[in-house]
Amino acid sequence: MSDRFRALVLEEADRKVSASIQELDDSRLPDGDVTVAISYSTLNYKDGMVLNGIGRLVRNYPHVPGIDFSGTVEASSSSAYAVGDKVILTGWRVGEAHWGGYAEKARIKSDWLVPLPDGLTDKQAMALGTAGFTAMLAVMELQDHGVTPDSGPVLVTGGNGGVGGVAIALLAANGYEVHASTGRPALADHLKSLGATEIIARDELDVPPERPLASERWAGVVDAVAGNTLASVLPQMKYQGAVAACGLAGGAQLNTTIVPFLLRGVKLLGIDSVMCPVDRRKTAWARLAAEMPKEALDALTHVISLADLPEQANRILKGETQGRVVVDVSA
Repeated sequence: MSDRFRALVLEEADRKVSASIQELDDSRLPDGDVTVAISYSTLNYKDGMVLNGIGRLVRNYPHVPGIDFSGTVEASSSSAYAVGDKVILTGWRVGEAHWGGYAEKARIKSDWLVPLPDGLTDKQAMALGTAGFTAMLAVMELQDHGVTPDSGPVLVTGGNGGVGGVAIALLAANGYEVHASTGRPALADHLKSLGATEIIARDELDVPPERPLASERWAGVVDAVAGNTLASVLPQMKYQGAVAACGLAGGAQLNTTIVPFLLRGVKLLGIDSVMCPVDRRKTAWARLAAEMPKEALDALTHVISLADLPEQANRILKGETQGRVVVDVSA
């Protein structure tokens, strides 16, 4: 095995972040008890922020970003993983506080890994990545709080994004009637191919609510947008409905009232994919392997190289990407 590897390295000068592909020595890898030969990573909204130096998510440079990766254990001093094991990493602030997946190698703590479940390839795992994992956690949370296919329609906001696309496919595969909102009407047929039965224009929801309560419409929501969209959705929830909040593409502020929670028993459920406990992670990944339609996953996915990342990072921040962007770190 080689003691050198390629990586996309971020450097900062005059508070401006630049990216370049470099060849590094293994001695540059951070501390950890498992070294992984990475096969694939992926591009998420947070990665776009990191690559553009937005939000000061990274404090120490030089830095290797990438909040997800899949690959094969190359070296291990942990009893949990042996050389040759297939593994997945998402979360734990990897790619922010710790070097991440935009490289041919990573060294991390074994506690942060989960085994690649049967039924998924390395590439498929990253076609899901943090976005798919988050979508599965959101579906699980709705189900844990009593939202069933018989409860009524489930809305997915930000349907054209990675979380949205996977959530639509998972909900449809579990028998739910799925409504999807999007700001890109041209993608309506694509969202219907994933399982959505009704498409709602983003503008319809991107307005502050006029009244604390409106006509009951949805039993559940997977919300990746927040902001005005979430504020607009809450008054339209069915009695005892639940909203799984898992993103903030529309802003972090929430202009709403307590009325839907008190008079309709609506539940607002926060989804954290970063520090999620390992047992919950394993359950979510096992369900993704079993329940995510592979044809829908293929339709959501396109592959880029390390060199493509800066341009694609700008596009994801502008809402111009579609579905899931997988990074082939060797390309």
